[in-house]
Amino acid sequence: MEHQHLGCHMESLICKNINMHYVHKQRRLKYSRLCLSHFQKAACRKDCNDLSVVVLMIHFPLFHPLESKKPRWPFFKRGVQNKDKHKHMSNLESCLSSVRITDFRGYEFYSLKDKTWSEVMETHKKLPDDQFDLTKQQEAIWELFTSECTYFLDHLLVLKMIFMSTLKYLQIHEYLLDVDLWRLFANLEELTQTSLGFVNSLLSIIKDYVDASETSRLVDFIPVLTKYFRGSLCQSHQTYCLNYSAAVFYLESLKQRDDFSIYLKWCEQNEQCKRLHLPELLVAPLHRLTRYPLLLKNIWKRSTDSTEKIMIYSIKEKVEKSIRDLEGKVKWLDNFQKFRHLQEIIVWPPLWDRDKRFFIPECLKHIFKEYMAENILSPTNRHLLYEGKLTLAESTRFLDVYLFLFDDFLLVTKTKRNKKKPGGTDFGLICPSLTPELQTVIKEGGSCMVLDQPIPLDRLVVKGIDPLHVSVFGLRHAFLIQHENRYQQCIAAFLLQAQTEHIKKTWITQITTAISGFTKSQKTKKKSLFTLSAESSEI
Repeated sequence: MEHQHLGCHMESLICKNINMHYVHKQRRLKYSRLCLSHFQKAACRKDCNDLSVVVLMIHFPLFHPLESKKPRWPFFKRGVQNKDKHKHMSNLESCLSSVRITDFRGYEFYSLKDKTWSEVMETHKKLPDDQFDLTKQQEAIWELFTSECTYFLDHLLVLKMIFMSTLKYLQIHEYLLDVDLWRLFANLEELTQTSLGFVNSLLSIIKDYVDASETSRLVDFIPVLTKYFRGSLCQSHQTYCLNYSAAVFYLESLKQRDDFSIYLKWCEQNEQCKRLHLPELLVAPLHRLTRYPLLLKNIWKRSTDSTEKIMIYSIKEKVEKSIRDLEGKVKWLDNFQKFRHLQEIIVWPPLWDRDKRFFIPECLKHIFKEYMAENILSPTNRHLLYEGKLTLAESTRFLDVYLFLFDDFLLVTKTKRNKKKPGGTDFGLICPSLTPELQTVIKEGGSCMVLDQPIPLDRLVVKGIDPLHVSVFGLRHAFLIQHENRYQQCIAAFLLQAQTEHIKKTWITQITTAISGFTKSQKTKKKSLFTLSAESSEI
């Protein structure tokens, strides 16, 4: 009776507490029964006769977690978040309204950038030279000067003073702190200082000429051209151009943010931008670098002195070589970034997951050390020739696959999407050379799972399939890839379907060309090895 009385008293106490904390009947009923069972067992223990001790032991562990549970109505928190976001945007706009942009008209050469050489000569009451060729050379130098003024004032200075300085100002006031200035603007400050020095040096030469009492030639422009074009001008442009592609895609990712969009809109509405948007301003240094050889060639054509012509031509060649080197660096960097991202996208499953025929106990799995994917997909070892999405026909289903054709093997992967866990959106934005299909897979948090071992090109056979043979299976634009071992036995086969007949023919052509190129390179290597061995035997 004592135990029954204790159990009844506990039941009323627990139900009373549950009524205070829960509303839903089903949850309350289920919870009270569970608690009652627990307390009755505890009360029946021989060493537990004190009611106060039992209640004290079970009361706090039982109900304390309820206070840490999430609120039942998350809409209140959403409303608070929306209010905070609105307040943050409002404060950001207020901060932008306090920004002050320096007037560009303070530069001495501001009024000269839109004038012609003849207008300058008339302003200074300087008679034109009798020699027609000399006047043409002066006009060509003036074109280099005025175009550099326009480049500095309308592009570089706008980028620095309006966009870059404003962003720095906002970050000082704790806005857009996670925006990386270097990823967006690279060495813009160095570029601006170099261009300003170049403009001032040319201006100094021109002022000395127009202020001279006697007619003289612009004899000092060669040292200035040599100093800047053989020095920091080309180097600073190279550094900027190498970062440009990544900067554009980084900008596209930032545009998706509301706070950055407010900053960008405010900057682009400034009258100094002259209706140019940030992407149009960011590309200006690339266009400028490619225009330098044309401007130098124009000066070279209008020069009459043989020594001057030789020096100007050598400077022009130096700039053109710098551009060629840049193109090579851009290709190498793009290829390096692409392979780096492929290493993260492509997943290499272990042998026991790749082929269920092989049974490897857990205790032996440490013996099988897979060859590192970083070494397989290395930009120094191989080149990616072609890639694309196809459909693989299996016995009971069609599978979306993505093929990578390298210069020495073919890799067949299965595109694995994971829409519940999107992530990695920066990969596609950082590396613009990734195809739209791969970027879509990455944005969905997916990957490319390797289906089978890489197929060496000297073991690969590709065959076109007649539509009559596979149309009954619902296949169109199909072709077959066979993997043969060194004994010409087929150890794997992939029946693939392209979206169109044109894509099918393109794949067959690409694979055939790659096989031919690989075979030739192998023969060349064998010949070189044979020659070296013959020479060593003679020695």
